[in-house]
Amino acid sequence: MTMVLRYKFEIGCVLVLVLAFIVAQLPFNRFFYFAGFAVLQYIMIATAWNILGGYGGYINFGTAGFLGVGSYASIALIQWGDVTIVPQILIGAALAGFLGLFIGYFTLRLKGVYFAIATLALAIVLETVVNNWDFVGGAAGISILPTRQPELLGAIIVDRKVGIFGNYKEFLFFLIAGMAIFSVWVARTIEKGKLGRGLNAIKDNEEAAECMGVPTLRLKLIATTISGALMGAAGAIFPSYLTFIDPLTAFNLEFAVYSLAMPMIGGTFTWIGPVLGGLLLGTVQQVSIVTISSELNLLILGVVLVGFVTFAPHGLVGWFMKKN
Repeated sequence: MTMVLRYKFEIGCVLVLVLAFIVAQLPFNRFFYFAGFAVLQYIMIATAWNILGGYGGYINFGTAGFLGVGSYASIALIQWGDVTIVPQILIGAALAGFLGLFIGYFTLRLKGVYFAIATLALAIVLETVVNNWDFVGGAAGISILPTRQPELLGAIIVDRKVGIFGNYKEFLFFLIAGMAIFSVWVARTIEKGKLGRGLNAIKDNEEAAECMGVPTLRLKLIATTISGALMGAAGAIFPSYLTFIDPLTAFNLEFAVYSLAMPMIGGTFTWIGPVLGGLLLGTVQQVSIVTISSELNLLILGVVLVGFVTFAPHGLVGWFMKKN
């Protein structure tokens, strides 16, 4: 019983995945897989952003850069040797994490708007590089055919099924679901550990934290590496799901806006805030695409964000805590 209580969050996550798999066996519109994939990816991106931006207070506009690195790492691996989806995700995460460590070493000494501008410039520079890299399609983009991609731990396509999953999209949906849950677990572990306490001290007053012996640069570099790796993993699965990718899609600066907005809407001081923000904003976006227009996404985002900043400046979590 003690063991169950100790790992109740992890057990709950497994039960959610099992329940989702059972529900997926019911007959319903397959569009929900596509919409659900987008929402889960948003949750993962928001959670990754919050590790540095929410806990540490360093506003990062380079989300699109890390996602793009993960995406184009996958494309390069497919082009090079038909590498399957799991190594794509691991290598994409490793490259994006290394990029976060490398760039963070030079930019984390900047503060405020200067750090935000530096990370935004990173995404633009990376997009320019990929635009001129013909091996991965260049500016014209590239199509990805899901031939060997579903080979995960021996799973193969049989009658359009991928192992225990009904089709390839369902397989990728549950893969991103597992990744999103893992990212939330990482953020929760950080929040409740020494790294989270150190980042909160940096957010409150970095100079005072340094005077108290907190290794501020090291903690920020760790946070940037973990955040970048999770974003890279979220980007690495993107080409296989869309089956076509180009630099404008992979390095879309809207990701930078959404990654900032979702934790602010949910609450930046706790792991559940980005989850709530991602669920709310992702669902609103997918509904608006189907019922209104995909062109109104940013307008709807702006209205929602202004509303929350005005009436709930600490997000949904802060608003509920205040009410209670």
